[in-house]
Amino acid sequence: MGEIKLIGPLKQLLPMTGLDLKGAISDGQLVVLEDAGILIEGEKIISVGKFGDLKENFKNAELHELKGDHTCLPGFIDSHTHICFGGSRASDYAMRNAGKTYLEIAKAGGGIWDTVTQTRKASKEELVKKTAKLANRHLKNGTTTIEVKSGYGLSVVEELKMLRAIREANSSVPSDLVSTCLAAHTLPKDFEGSAEDYLEEIGTKLFPILKKEKLTNRIDAFIEESAFSAKQIAPYFEKAKEMGFDVTVHADQFSTSGSKVAVDFNAVSADHLEASTQKEIELLAKSNVIATALPGASLGLGCNL
Repeated sequence: MGEIKLIGPLKQLLPMTGLDLKGAISDGQLVVLEDAGILIEGEKIISVGKFGDLKENFKNAELHELKGDHTCLPGFIDSHTHICFGGSRASDYAMRNAGKTYLEIAKAGGGIWDTVTQTRKASKEELVKKTAKLANRHLKNGTTTIEVKSGYGLSVVEELKMLRAIREANSSVPSDLVSTCLAAHTLPKDFEGSAEDYLEEIGTKLFPILKKEKLTNRIDAFIEESAFSAKQIAPYFEKAKEMGFDVTVHADQFSTSGSKVAVDFNAVSADHLEASTQKEIELLAKSNVIATALPGASLGLGCNL
């Protein structure tokens, strides 16, 4: 049992209780409380309602009385970020502004592999510091839960460095960081073997350590012509599911096929979806996979929306 605190009064409070977990939400479904208060015990909200009523009924609560007009709503969730990385993508941004495409930037030495190189050079401590800094910037904009992917290590040792850094950063920031293993981001240029060999090595050598150290419970993969095919990723996801991991998919960013894999493996989410057609939209709508659109990626990459 924790100490009880009462915060208020709030001009408006949007609790978002009782809403459907799936499907569209209309404005009429959102209940807004006026002159409200929030009663907290420990780290949990135990009641919301009229501030005056809560103040009268919980006289022993530690009072945090606010001055002026305030609106309170649940913290935002960013369910797809890559805020753990080394180096900078400033040169990529300059090339994008000059009209270069995603693939042209990659061929010029930028893109994922450039960040992999810089992330490998960075120490774990440097990654912790950078991840925490970016997480705090998110928090200032109201984002209290942040998914953070690995995927710029692309080896057992370097992916572990990233995921351990994410865990340490999580312990140093007020927000909640949810880690995801994206070792299947792309086939590393320095790997001597096929895509299938690489995925087998990651599944065999990395997955057990992830479980042992409790570094993540989520396995992601980039299904794309420049990364891994649906056929290549199937055994990888099968192994992940057998070991008790949830899976999520970088799907339909430049071409389709990823969203079907997400549905076939009952993934938590299919993210990107810039290239999805009506076929993929209907497929996802009939499933329990969360469809996550990333319009900011298209804007940043200069892709057609």
